[in-house]
Amino acid sequence: MGHLVRVDNAADPRLADYVDLTDVAMRSAKEPAEGLFLAEGEKVIRRALAAGYRPRSVLLAEKWYPGLAEALADHDCPVFLADDATVAAVTGYRVHRGALASLHRRPLPTPADLVTGADRVVVLEDLVDHTNVGAVFRNAAALGFDAVLLSPGCADPLYRRSIKVSMGAALTLPWSRATTWPKALDDLAAEGMRLLATSPDPGGTDLRTLRPPDRVAVLLGTEGEGLTEAALSRCHDRVRIPMAEGVDSLNVAAASAVVLYALGPGAARARR
Repeated sequence: MGHLVRVDNAADPRLADYVDLTDVAMRSAKEPAEGLFLAEGEKVIRRALAAGYRPRSVLLAEKWYPGLAEALADHDCPVFLADDATVAAVTGYRVHRGALASLHRRPLPTPADLVTGADRVVVLEDLVDHTNVGAVFRNAAALGFDAVLLSPGCADPLYRRSIKVSMGAALTLPWSRATTWPKALDDLAAEGMRLLATSPDPGGTDLRTLRPPDRVAVLLGTEGEGLTEAALSRCHDRVRIPMAEGVDSLNVAAASAVVLYALGPGAARARR
């Protein structure tokens, strides 16, 4: 099981995985490059371990160790115990849930492998807000979608904030990142996916009238600008959510919930 190490020096090099967690730019570069991600809070750490992610180390306020001891029993990693002040000095903020784990990332499936056997895929183009990415993952998991494909410019689903907002769905829902864009959309179409772009364009198909395809990839773009023309031009159809007068759109997280509900497997069965 994890071996306990008491630390009282925020400059201890063994705590390097946890340094400056509030520096979003630095962490967004460091974590994927070093093959790690951070889980915060006992519940999220348990979900990460249950999903098969291997811990590199754990950093805890001592009172939190008994609650995680059983979950860590099969893992040989250092469990650093520190007081609240030391944890705050290392991370740059007060860790309200008192528990952090650094975990190894797993190799991502190729986009082709991701969609093999999948009927419903969410495609995100250049969503850079971690909260929005996490919310879409949560919605996709809740509404029966099989996987998420990200464009190269999307925020990291395994960033600490994304995982938290996703309620752990980013740890369990299969996902991949396209290396060629927008060619990856052509590959989805070649796999038999019908590509549907979400757009406020008044010329798009009213979502309420759309019969859900058997296999569908739903594209969601950035707040404000939406999907690029390069992505839109590759879609088979554009769908819109009807809006009350004076309101032109929903934010991407809310829009994803509406569209994925309408196109999910339950809706497809109900309309047959």
